[in-house]
Amino acid sequence: MDTLVDLAGWIATGDDVLAPLRDAVMFAAARIGEYGASLAWGDEDGDLAIDAFHLRQIATEQANAGTFQPAAWQAELRLSNQEVADFLGLSLSTWNAYKAGARVPTPTAMLCGAALRDPILLHAHFKPRRAGRPRKAPAP
Repeated sequence: MDTLVDLAGWIATGDDVLAPLRDAVMFAAARIGEYGASLAWGDEDGDLAIDAFHLRQIATEQANAGTFQPAAWQAELRLSNQEVADFLGLSLSTWNAYKAGARVPTPTAMLCGAALRDPILLHAHFKPRRAGRPRKAPAP
């Protein structure tokens, strides 16, 4: 199966190191790198390359765009509706609308994907909720 990968974002954020790839002729001269483990440009000793792992990561992210399933994501993380809303900084009604089929904004879907790939993100920002109503503060 052939997969097209758009490297425009990678090139644009690569500063001066990747600037030569903005030239269409240079970009078109891509070759398989040493041991088939990268895509490379320029001379054999140059550093102008993207390794196969990162190329696959970009391809996977692009292929999955628009396929985010809110209910499945929530079930995998075993979070309540309110916990998800709090974690994502959304209202409960907005999260429920996403689960009911409303379009999920790309940044929200990206954050959810990132939380699955890197659990530290969830660990650092998730605030578990206690069951039941909060206790009343004692009278002064």
